[in-house]
Amino acid sequence: MAQYIRRRLITAIPVFFGITILVFLLVDLAPGDLTDLMGEGTSSTTEQTAMEAAFGLDQPLPARYVTWLAGLFHGDLGRSYHYGQDVSDLIAQRLGPSLILTGTGVLLAVAIAVPFGVMAAWKPKGLWDRLAHLFTISGSAVPGFFLALVAIFLFSVQLGWLPSSGMYRTVGGGDLPDLIRHLILPAGIIGVSNVGSILRQTQSACLEVMGEDYIMTARAKGLREGAVVVRHALRSALIPVLTSILTHIPHIIGGSVVVERIFGWPGMGSLMFSAVSGRDYNVVMGVTVVMALAVLLTSLLLDVVYGFVDPRVRYGGR
Repeated sequence: MAQYIRRRLITAIPVFFGITILVFLLVDLAPGDLTDLMGEGTSSTTEQTAMEAAFGLDQPLPARYVTWLAGLFHGDLGRSYHYGQDVSDLIAQRLGPSLILTGTGVLLAVAIAVPFGVMAAWKPKGLWDRLAHLFTISGSAVPGFFLALVAIFLFSVQLGWLPSSGMYRTVGGGDLPDLIRHLILPAGIIGVSNVGSILRQTQSACLEVMGEDYIMTARAKGLREGAVVVRHALRSALIPVLTSILTHIPHIIGGSVVVERIFGWPGMGSLMFSAVSGRDYNVVMGVTVVMALAVLLTSLLLDVVYGFVDPRVRYGGR
């Protein structure tokens, strides 16, 4: 296992740098730059040239990438042009709210999807199967931004039960009950949007194993149906289910851009949106580093989890 992890980490190094190079190129190819936005309609060509020199944008693209990469090796992600703070500090401030929001939403989706998926596989074409199909269709077909707007209109505007934006009240907020009230709507939207994929994966994985010989043997031994479904069927179907769940880790870390923007949640998603809109290159690259590491480490974590869940998986010969 240790040798396999070392190999995977070595393989991930060029992938990581490839991601950073690609994002660096895409940001550079975007129309306009930071100086165009800052000096629009007010600065002369001379002033704009001076700003480019001050921000280092007058250097060739390879030189700018090498400078950024050298800072990364020293743990320096640079400073935000708009916020005037270190990018690492900005990410640290936004990472917690993103983990709270999308983490709660994904946990809610798992709590709904896994039991529904198991019950739907246990009773095909029954009530549970129809309910699971309804959840899958509604969660996959209805856009998240539409659900968010409908939720705000219904629960905030019409009923006045829940706040429509922010993480805390502007005045007198900051406690746990206030956080929970602000969390219900955005986390609920994320949960509903992710229920469909996890439920569908759980149901299909359980259906595949329900007809296996060892399931029929367990039933023939007189085991209760609940024990057969949970202890035997679900356990054998855990690998695809865990894959579906663990692939949400980068989403948890990166945040949900649409939901965070609509609900004014101060997370990584809204930070990335503002950075791209304002050509804040250092922030864009800093968030890219975090997301790339999250994706690569999640892929490695999946392989490690497979080895613990399924004893047939072995890495020694790889």
